[in-house]
Parts: sequence; C-alpha cells; structure tokens
Amino acid sequence: MQTIADRLTNARQEIEHAIANAHRPAHCVRLLAVSKTKPVSDITAAYEAGQRQFGENYIQEGVSKIEQLKTLTDIEWHMIGPIQSNKTKLVAEHFDWVQSVDRLKIARRLNEQRPAHMPPLNVCIQLNVEQEATKSGIVPDELADIVDAITAMPNLRLRGLMAIPAANVGETQQRETLSRLQTLYEQLQAKVDGIDTLSVGMSNDMTLAIAHGSTMVRIGTAIFGARG
Repeated sequence: MQTIADRLTNARQEIEHAIANAHRPAHCVRLLAVSKTKPVSDITAAYEAGQRQFGENYIQEGVSKIEQLKTLTDIEWHMIGPIQSNKTKLVAEHFDWVQSVDRLKIARRLNEQRPAHMPPLNVCIQLNVEQEATKSGIVPDELADIVDAITAMPNLRLRGLMAIPAANVGETQQRETLSRLQTLYEQLQAKVDGIDTLSVGMSNDMTLAIAHGSTMVRIGTAIFGARG
C-alpha cells in the first residue's frame, strides 16, 4: 500500500516529466498539496516527506490546522477556496497566500486586516476565463482594474494568477483556455514586477497546464487519497 511519501514522490516525478516534455527548466513548477478535509496527521506525513506548501479550501478548517501546526514555521499556507467578506480577517491573520481573490472588495479587506507584524500577504487573482456562471473569478476584461488596485495596496503582494479551467471538456478547448491564461499571465509579468505564479493544473490537466506555462499545480487526491 502506497504511503503519502510514495505518492508525493510519484507526483513530483510526474511534474518533472511534464516539465521536460515541455522543454522548460527543471524545478520550475511548484507542487501545492491540497489538504482540505484531511487530518493534521496527513499533513505532518507530507511535511516529513519534504512538502512545505499546503492548500486549504475551507477557512475555519484551515485556521485550525495552522494553529495545530504552528511549530512547523516553514510551512507555507495557501487559501485556495472562496472567501466570504465576513471571513477575510481570519484569512488575513493566518495565511501566507490567498490564491482566490475574485473581487476588489475581498482584496481591500485583506489589505486592511493584514496584521502590521506580518509580511505582506501574497495574493493571486482568480480568473474565470470561460466566464462560467457557476464559478468564481474575475473575467479578463476586469483584470487590469483589479491589478492596478492591488498593486497600490501596501499589505498585499501580487504574485500572479490562479484559475480552475472547465472540467469535462475536450483537449482542444482545454488548450485554448490554457493558452489564453498563459497570454494573460505573460502580459501581467510585463506590466508588474515580481509576478512569478501561474497557479493552474490539477491531477486531470496537470501535463497540459505545465505545457502552457503553469508554475504551480494543485494536487490533492493523488497525494492524500480519496476524501472520506
């Protein structure tokens, strides 16, 4: 039976294989272990296997884990789920990254509520390239305005873009969406200093995402097993 350490090794090998096939530099894609609904013991097992970046979807669950593991000071905690405006203070006070900034109101509240003793909060703007009605995210036409606003906020540090492309679509549509994301990311890099993160790609589309410039893939089940 495979351990979490075994699965992490397999995921890293798959990532490096996809990088090589895309003719990109080795180790240019980070692995975010999505630990939502998983116990602290699983996170500890992944940590002992060398994993340091963890993604949580649910704020209160994530905060509880951060508190329980606060002695592990080099863990990097990413909020990747939707954020209600009445929960921004918890996020601002506990997380290192927020990948799911999907509207200006959330960015403003995170900026205002980030404690003074903490470094600026790393943020990614969540894009909804296909403009799916059921999905959160900024549509591309609104991107320039929110970028300008966030870059003026002293307690936030804009790192890039995050997206969750449509599932259950053909490879042609996947490629079109990922190509558009890559173009928007490269345009953002040209405009803003310090942009280094295109967070896109999960187990089912990781290889294609890496071929289209992803710098961070978000993997959960393939590391921790199916949710109970």
